[in-house]
Amino acid sequence: MDDPACYEIRLEEHLDERWTAWFEGLEIRHEAGETILRGEMADQPALFGVLGKVRDLGLTLISVQRVSPPTSPSSPRRE
Repeated sequence: MDDPACYEIRLEEHLDERWTAWFEGLEIRHEAGETILRGEMADQPALFGVLGKVRDLGLTLISVQRVSPPTSPSSPRRE
């Protein structure tokens, strides 16, 4: 069974924050002319669901990368 994981998806097109709900609450930000979708996904099917939405909108996918989740001072550390 897949564990939740944090992913960063880079797109060539510019998307504004109104797309957050469409992309299941992922953070949307911009860097170097790219749109970055970032957030935790429950499992691989959830990731493929988001990638399907990217495809359905005809967006240009630059990269998909599994990244470390953001840490907050109040969250327990896992070692």
